[in-house]
Amino acid sequence: MYVVALLEGADGAWGVSVPDLDGCVAMGATGDEALRNAQESLREWIEARQAGGFDVPTQRELGALLADPEVREALAEGSTLARILVVEDVGRPVKANLSLDSGVLAAIDSTAHRLGITRSAMVEKLAKDRLSEYA
Repeated sequence: MYVVALLEGADGAWGVSVPDLDGCVAMGATGDEALRNAQESLREWIEARQAGGFDVPTQRELGALLADPEVREALAEGSTLARILVVEDVGRPVKANLSLDSGVLAAIDSTAHRLGITRSAMVEKLAKDRLSEYA
């Protein structure tokens, strides 16, 4: 799932807010850091909402967001739109067969061993950390 957010700030102080998810915000020293933090904030916001028995509000289409006076005002004041990937932990592992270069697999295994986690946990961590770059 992708969420459209507003990114604003200046050197040393950046913020992200999600117009359709009231109270869902994140901060960072750089815009990139704020966007990375927003990914985690979104996941936590959604999990808290669901744990409380509430639905997650449906995201508006881009046209509807751009028609929103508050969003238009934020954009006029220098905010930009950002698309953030939300990776939900559903707690249901699924087996997947992957073909990797043997050198890459050795590096994954070595790093996983050093961190005290399984190969699967290492691959999952790498994917979560990098997926947003391709959103």
